[in-house]
Amino acid sequence: MNTIQSLATVSLALLASGAAHAHTVHHASEQTARQPDPLAGGGAGLQERRGRPMEVVDLPEPSVSITVEGEYRVIRSNSLPDHPIGEFPNPGNPNAPRALEREIRVPLHPQRAERPTRAAPEFGVALNGVIFDSGTGEFWTASGQRGRSAWNYDAASPNNQARFGVDFNHGHVQPTGKYHYHGVPTGLVEALADGHTHDDAHGHGDHAHDMIQIGWAFDGYPVYAPFGYKYPNDPDSGVVGLASSYRLKHGSRPGSPDGPGGVYDGTYAADYEYVAGLGDLDESNGRTGVTPEFPGGTYYYVITDAFPSVPRTWVGSPGPDVAGRPGGGGPRGMAQPGKDGGFGEPVPRR
Repeated sequence: MNTIQSLATVSLALLASGAAHAHTVHHASEQTARQPDPLAGGGAGLQERRGRPMEVVDLPEPSVSITVEGEYRVIRSNSLPDHPIGEFPNPGNPNAPRALEREIRVPLHPQRAERPTRAAPEFGVALNGVIFDSGTGEFWTASGQRGRSAWNYDAASPNNQARFGVDFNHGHVQPTGKYHYHGVPTGLVEALADGHTHDDAHGHGDHAHDMIQIGWAFDGYPVYAPFGYKYPNDPDSGVVGLASSYRLKHGSRPGSPDGPGGVYDGTYAADYEYVAGLGDLDESNGRTGVTPEFPGGTYYYVITDAFPSVPRTWVGSPGPDVAGRPGGGGPRGMAQPGKDGGFGEPVPRR
């Protein structure tokens, strides 16, 4: 078994302890089903009402495998999380989880591309087989218009979590039944942290501040959350929360028909701007440095508490099972899309 396969085996063993909690979903009551739609009237592009809540069904046990096959790391799963999740359907989300078989190949030896490319709607996959979505399929549009605009609602924003029915893992459910993350996957991070041992050479102590790999981006680079070494190439420098380099724009958005108006408050992804050097991470919410799994160094992404949470661009080229996937990431009945380099192999954590 090579070191990559060993890493997969270790990760899966750590995740297995939470498997019994994957089915923490409940039937919506009649009272819940009749709650006012918090998105109705929120903008001309969000006037449509959602459909009736999906039926809640019994779910199989979560399953995931990570193997190395040729030039790819292959993640197979039924898309079900192995930790407790929120109640679905809920007042902001009429959808219920479903088991969805997925097979995703990501490059085993990722390479930096000439320039970053947009990662949407799916950015990567967690070690438990749940997808990271980098955006939503919902946009503000001016009255009488439909389709896409520059004003994409950000599901990770505190302003939108209730209206998108986002749970305590920063996840929710698509109309397909796909449960997915839009931010730091709290339950997964806790499960992985609980499985860590602390007899490493650097004595990091409290596992809440470990550097934890939580998944793979579709271009093959590893994903961590939300901590990293203070100095990227010095594992003895301590582990700190890593900050993105995005901030809210100053002033107010343009008014209709060019924009929704109001102050830039994080409701939309376009409310933010990237400022090089403002935080620890680059425009793709990543950086190059050493990690416990890549002691020789690698580029890696970080899912942060603050915007953009899940990165919005890839620095490499995604694998063959990603390109061309359809959009859409939120509750049904909302506006639909329309016109308008790694260094070395990972090593298993002890």
